[in-house]
Amino acid sequence: MESLPLIAVTSGEPAGIGIEICLKLSQIKCACQLIFFADINLMRQQAQFFNMTIEIIEWHEQTITQINKLYVKHISLTEPAIMGKLNPANARYVLQTIQSATEYCQQGKIKALVTMPIHKGIINQAGIKFTGHTEYLAELTQAHPVMMLACDELRVALVTTHLPLNKVSEAITAETLQTVIQICQQDLINKFNIKNPLITVCGLNPHAGEDGYLGMEEINIINPTLEKLRQQGINLLGSLPADTAFTPALMAKTDLFLAMYHDQGLTVLKHICFGRAVNVTLGLPIIRTSVDHGTALDIAGQNKANIGSAINAIKYANIK
Repeated sequence: MESLPLIAVTSGEPAGIGIEICLKLSQIKCACQLIFFADINLMRQQAQFFNMTIEIIEWHEQTITQINKLYVKHISLTEPAIMGKLNPANARYVLQTIQSATEYCQQGKIKALVTMPIHKGIINQAGIKFTGHTEYLAELTQAHPVMMLACDELRVALVTTHLPLNKVSEAITAETLQTVIQICQQDLINKFNIKNPLITVCGLNPHAGEDGYLGMEEINIINPTLEKLRQQGINLLGSLPADTAFTPALMAKTDLFLAMYHDQGLTVLKHICFGRAVNVTLGLPIIRTSVDHGTALDIAGQNKANIGSAINAIKYANIK
C-alpha cells in the first residue's frame, strides 16, 4: 500500500459530537491517513451505539498497512463520558489529546493537526485557566498564532481572538498588528501559494473612527501601522469601516480580510458558509485546522452531526 501522509485528529469534548464526527470521518476516502487521538473504549462504545461496523485499532506509531480501519492513539478518559452531559473531571483528558497530537506534529511524525470542538467553560470549571485552542497551541509551540476562518468564498483572520469586548482596544497595539499582518502575508504566500496577497483591514470603530470623532485607534495605531507595512511591500487596503468592507466587489479581489475582533469578522463568514468553513491557525510551526462549529451537546447521540466542516478541515490540513 502506498504510504499516505498522517493527519492527527483530536476528538474534542467527549460529551459532544466529536466522537461521532471522528467515526463518520473514518468512513470517507481521503488522500491521507487519519490518526484519532481519543479514548479507544469510548470510540468503540459509540461505534456500537451508532450501529457502525468499524474495526478500531490502537495506534503505536506502527506503519499503516490496512485500509478501512480506524486507528486510535489511546488516551484514557478520567471518568466515563455521557453524551450531552459535561463533566469537568475529563477536562485534562481533552487537553492531553491536544498536547499529545501537537507533540507528534512537532516531532515530524505526523503531518498536521485537525481538532474537533471543545468546551472552554467546562475546562475553566475544572480549575484550568483556558481561553481556547488557539491560545493553548500558542503556549505548546511558543508561537504567535493568528486565527483564520476560511471557505471557498472568504478568508477572515483576527487581530484579537477570545477577549471580552471591553479588552479589545487595549490589545490592539502597533506591535501586535504588525506581527499579525506579517504572519498573514507569509502564510498566504507559503501555505496557500498566493504570490502577492491583498489583505483588506477593518477598522476597530464604527466608520473606521470617522476621522477621530468615533475613536482614535485608527489614527493613532492602525493606519500608521498599515502605512509602515505598505512601505515594506505588503499589499494592504484599509482601514475600512467593517460594515461596508465585505461587499461583493471587495470580496472578489481580497485574499484575506483582517478583523480587529472575533465577532466583527466571523459573523460575516459564518453567515456565508457555516457548516463548511475551516478554522486555520496561522503562525504556528505546525499545520492546524479545525471545524467552524461547537460541541453541539444538544444533538450528541442523535446521529445528526454534519461532517462537512470536518472534511474541509482535513483537506486544508493536507494542502501541502
